[in-house]
Amino acid sequence: MDSLTLVCTVSLLAGGLYWFVCILGSAEQKGKHASQLTGGSIQRENVQDNYNEYWSFFRRPKEIEKTENVPAFVDTFYNLVTDIYEWGWGQSFHFSPAIPGKSNLESTKIHEQMAVDLIRVKPGQKVLDAGCGVGGPMRAIAAHSGCNVVGITINEYQVSRAKAHNKKAGLDGLCDVVCGNFLEMPFEDNSFDGAYSIEATCHAPKLEDVYGEIFRVLKPGSMYVSYEWVTTELYNGEDPEHVEVIQGIERGDALPGLRSYSDIAEVAKKVGFEVVKEKDLAKPPSHPWWTRLKMGRIAYWRNHILVMVLETLGVAPKGTVDVHEMLFKTADYLTRGGDTGIFSPMHMILCKKPEKPQES
Repeated sequence: MDSLTLVCTVSLLAGGLYWFVCILGSAEQKGKHASQLTGGSIQRENVQDNYNEYWSFFRRPKEIEKTENVPAFVDTFYNLVTDIYEWGWGQSFHFSPAIPGKSNLESTKIHEQMAVDLIRVKPGQKVLDAGCGVGGPMRAIAAHSGCNVVGITINEYQVSRAKAHNKKAGLDGLCDVVCGNFLEMPFEDNSFDGAYSIEATCHAPKLEDVYGEIFRVLKPGSMYVSYEWVTTELYNGEDPEHVEVIQGIERGDALPGLRSYSDIAEVAKKVGFEVVKEKDLAKPPSHPWWTRLKMGRIAYWRNHILVMVLETLGVAPKGTVDVHEMLFKTADYLTRGGDTGIFSPMHMILCKKPEKPQES
């Protein structure tokens, strides 16, 4: 190979890598680049071991014996996946129904804004985001409503990412984030004017524990809305294919066992809430929420090649390829859950904390 050919080849490879990383590497303008993929708060030399430990713990979600260990492994999960989510999906770690004529980002914001509209809060009031991730919904809701939103996430790395995004968006005056477990929140009783959780409480081993905490911190008369991950009335626990799909979703999303749609309202009532409304937002006439996953298959393979290259070069920590592959397989299970109708990530429940304590 002569020198000119060598120079051209190297230039082509370098240009291709730059195009992958810098042009295609960002999920949105303010998202992550592929060259910035990390293991969150995990030291880069420990990413592979942490992935192996996570996978071993969640191999059979419904057979987890020590549920008290679930929060720690949920924290590990978000250390492993947060950068990949931001890079490949965006800053809102949830689904939304597809809306004809609207982009994915626009559909996502509408889905988020609906949550705060449902709880009827006013500008300046204090709202809780239980399980806020890197704060995509928080920023959309604060900008839309003028409320002061306080988010809580168990993952310290997500706290730093959320605060950076809040400042960059000019919303740090309305948005705050704390690191903590939503099963034991560091907030006083009766201190919030409203609350929401978007596809977050599914990580709780017992739904009544997180609902009880949200009930505790809400002021009397305040509203709470949650979009829950559930199995629907079409799920058959005796059907091997159904079981495979649901277990695949649980393993790949750090879930200690998906709940049935029929359990949600009963749990809310058990902790003291009045159930105002309940509806599966994934059902027709809503358009399929999993369309984006199907459309993303080509992007996945492009991204997977890039992740392999970056891990080989030592830019991304060892174990990143395994995490990315796990998420792709999980996306397939989610798509199958949507196609068959046995799974919904947006079973909406709207609750109210009574004005007066209920008589026992």
